[in-house]
Amino acid sequence: MTPQEANPDPSPPTETGTLPPPEPQTTGTTTTATTVTTTTIIVASKNPVKIAASQQAFTLMFPHTRVTAHGISVPSGVPDQPFSDATTLRGAQNRAELVRELHGSTELKADYWVGIEGGVDEDPYFTESFDSNTALSSEEGPLLRSFAWAVVLGPVGGKMGKARTATYYLPRETAALVRGGMELGDADAVVFGGRNTKQKNGSVGLLTGDVVDRRGYYEQAVVLALIPFCNPGLSF
Repeated sequence: MTPQEANPDPSPPTETGTLPPPEPQTTGTTTTATTVTTTTIIVASKNPVKIAASQQAFTLMFPHTRVTAHGISVPSGVPDQPFSDATTLRGAQNRAELVRELHGSTELKADYWVGIEGGVDEDPYFTESFDSNTALSSEEGPLLRSFAWAVVLGPVGGKMGKARTATYYLPRETAALVRGGMELGDADAVVFGGRNTKQKNGSVGLLTGDVVDRRGYYEQAVVLALIPFCNPGLSF
């Protein structure tokens, strides 16, 4: 048996994916089949990173469920590069609500709808120690922070879960381009080289050397957004 046969490496889901059900549980000589239900989610994007992150988050939180994920592109209703926490959250919620609204006109029968939106804002607690050698021009302004919001919706009238990712600071080289009107992904391409980073490792992957990549970054936020759905006896 080759190493590849012993440890197969399945291809990650792209626009539509289904993870296999768990194997039957075996104890001693008795084999017990696990009951598997199917959950369908629609992600308000065709970005394969967002789809894969959402699918994996649902699989982790609902381990006995076969999760099928589909991506449908819808507008966010906010600027292409959101520039505040509130605007970024509104973009994620708008995407989730719109894709759920459009669900009735598609053949896809979903159980959950997911919106993910990345944004930046200025650090309101920014302080800078100045001396004659390090003083910054006023045009540079406060440091920019990058983050994303994930919103998960159930059926109309049901629950909504939302969570924000961790926050990190952008280098001033990138921040200057974003302030000049570029989206963060385009600014990353200028500063770091390459292209289409939004569908690859993203800014967070470039800055951490892929210790944290964009998929893992989004995945944790979707997991946290599922807390209300995994705790039905609690109020959120």
